[in-house]
Parts: sequence; structure tokens; C-alpha cells
Amino acid sequence: MNLKETVDVLEALYPLRYAESWDEPGLIVGELSQSVTRIAFAADPTSAIIDEALDWGADLLIVHHPLFFRSVHEVSGLGFRGALVNRLNRAGCALWVGHTNADAAWRGVGQAAADFLGLVDQRPLVPIDDAEHPVGLGRVGRLAEPTTLEAFAQHVFNQVNEYGMHTALGVQVCGNPDALIRIVAVLPGSGDSLFDEARASGADVYVTSDLRHHPVTDAIEQARYEAALRGQGIALGQGDSGDAQVRPCFINTPHAAIESMWFNYAIQDVPDAMERAGGQRPQVNWLRTCTDPWARSITEEA
Repeated sequence: MNLKETVDVLEALYPLRYAESWDEPGLIVGELSQSVTRIAFAADPTSAIIDEALDWGADLLIVHHPLFFRSVHEVSGLGFRGALVNRLNRAGCALWVGHTNADAAWRGVGQAAADFLGLVDQRPLVPIDDAEHPVGLGRVGRLAEPTTLEAFAQHVFNQVNEYGMHTALGVQVCGNPDALIRIVAVLPGSGDSLFDEARASGADVYVTSDLRHHPVTDAIEQARYEAALRGQGIALGQGDSGDAQVRPCFINTPHAAIESMWFNYAIQDVPDAMERAGGQRPQVNWLRTCTDPWARSITEEA
């Protein structure tokens, strides 16, 4: 199968129309007529990952995070992005990005995280109108058995490290460790722009990444205030449970680590789809080298 045919397969699995308006995923580097027989998957197109992909002999590298996240006006050797593009071109290795389109897709980043965290009866946190599958950013679901925030946070840490990317960072938890967790909202990647959606979903905890001090402080203070009102018997709107639990609590995960759970699906789904389209099944390789920029977490005084 050539690169153009492979891209058609990828963009049927992870449609570009699902991407956020500010995002530009899709094919970044590659000659459309080249053959695709060896596909590498990775979270980030860093120099080390590209070294690893080229050493393995990949002719296509599929990544989650964009090489060009903001406008770039040159691809010369004066900058690292240009140097990476030139290296990929010289080696005959294409680069395709599945970013927010893969976040929202069926068996995409959001669904993978929700599945591996054990959520059932799922729905998108921010749905996209699609006839075939429930798709959209993030997922909301319930746990098969309620548990405490402390126990669920440990579960998140274990699952992200085993099925995503092992990093030097743990997870951060905001909320009463003994709070009962039944409903979970999850948005892999930066999620503090969707606090209102997580709150409206009725989730007991919101699992996401890159949480900043001020937005989380404001969100948890609002949650505590509303819990206090409910404790006084003041209803907060239709569907309000009436209990005095603070919701949502928050679990902050390493960004690329939780998103990497998607590759458990993509590394199977992409070759399957290529075969269904009449192509030869490619060799695949998930490059699990940690691309988290934080190399160490210090939690105790030396």
C-alpha cells in the first residue's frame, strides 16, 4: 500500500473533521507514492524518537503530538523542526499526526484511556454528531464498583504506567481521599478548558493533565461551596443529587503518558484497516521511550 492509500485509511479511522479548529493534524512529511511496510508509533516526534524510528527502518511514523503546533515559516537546518523534516525526507520516512482528531475518534485517545481505567456505560464528554459511533472529546462513565478517591488515584497511576508511558512523574490528587468515586470524567491531555463540562457531567472525579494552580483552586473552591449549599438543603438545579459530596475531585496525570494508552488500540486498528482496504499488513513498532520533558520528580527532602 502506498502512502496516499495509507493516509486515506488513517483518516477514515481518525477523521480530520473531528479536529479542533486550531489544530492541523494529518500528513506532515512524505512522498505520496512511497510504499508503506513498516509503521512506528510514538507520542512525540522528538529527535530521539525519530532516531529510533529510522534505526528500525520505519517508512511511516505515526505520532500523537504535532511537530508544527504553531506557525513555522522555515524548515531549514537553522531550527530543530526543519532539521527533523530534512532527516525524515532523506530517510524516506513519512510523518503523520493524529492529534485532536484522534482524541475524539472511536477507539481513539479518549476512549482508550476510559477503557483502560475501567469505565463502563461511556459517553463523550463533548460529543460530536456522528451517525455510526458516539465520538467526541473526553469520556464520562461509571466504575463497575464504587471506590475511594485514594484507591482510584492509585489505579490511575498503575494503569497509566502499565498501558501508557512510564514516566518519572506520579499523579496529583485534589480532594478528600475518602470521597466515594462512582462517575469519572476523563480527558487525556490538557483539560482545564473543560472544567464546566466535567462539572455538568456529574462526575465525582475529573482525570486530565496539565492542571494549573489557579483554575484548579477556583474549581475545587466552587465544588466545596456547592457541596456546602447542598448540605443545607439548597437545591442547585434539576438533576442535583442533593448529597453534600464535593464534586468533581481532580486527578492530574503526566500528559503524554495517559495519551499513549491510545497506541494499545492504534497498533492493532491501523494494520487491520490496511488489510481490510486490500493492502499488505505492515510491520508495526510502538516506540515507548519516555518523551516526558520532566526527567525526575523530587518528593522528599534529600
